[in-house]
Amino acid sequence: MPTSTGIASRLAAVRERVDAAATAAGRDPADVRVLLATKTQDAATVREAVAAASDLAAAAGDDRPVLVGENRVQELTAKAPDLADLVAAGRLEVHMIGHLQRNKINATLATASCVETVDSLALAEAVAARCARDGRVLDVLVQVNVSGEESKSGVAPDAAAALAADVAALAPLRLRGFMTIGARSDDDAVVRAGFARLRTVRDEVLASGAPGTGEARELSMGMTGDLELAVAEGATIVRVGTAVFGARPAPR
Repeated sequence: MPTSTGIASRLAAVRERVDAAATAAGRDPADVRVLLATKTQDAATVREAVAAASDLAAAAGDDRPVLVGENRVQELTAKAPDLADLVAAGRLEVHMIGHLQRNKINATLATASCVETVDSLALAEAVAARCARDGRVLDVLVQVNVSGEESKSGVAPDAAAALAADVAALAPLRLRGFMTIGARSDDDAVVRAGFARLRTVRDEVLASGAPGTGEARELSMGMTGDLELAVAEGATIVRVGTAVFGARPAPR
């Protein structure tokens, strides 16, 4: 698909940033995936970005599906019919990366293959119950509020390991790791410390040997403004929107 809007070049620039950050940290760049945060983007734009991301991945010998993340259930469901063929072909994997209300679980699970924002046992149990009824297994990440900011969702870092163990014990759920939103700060040291804290939580859980935690390796952290800091601290997924799609329109 032709990419006349600059998405391909911007995505390539993001990939270069990620690769450079990984190399500087002594990591394999292939260990860090870029998730396209597609909030406010229409389905045609998402398809263009997926095509560009697929081309980049193919050039690097990576045949994994492109990751796309939606913040809002309404957008997730609205775009789903126009993206269903990409999902069916194994070219696209859709994640829920926004706060999930329990009354939106059914709509979310109709499209998403991973929920990155599990932040309470009550939510995890509700999601697991729906998965059990559907006879499916769902990948989930535990969201951790590493900055302590009231505006952000997520379990407190000190409670994250216990929640992760409880989530991992729910048979229909497959705990794949942890997610956070970096601190809103101009101090790189503060932001990086939060990412380091999440890595510590992940490592603690992996070392615990608790049932169901053996695959909890993912660290979804870092966005357009702080992805280098996240990669330096071990991010395996960076969620990028504006660097690929441009600035979002101001809310009306």
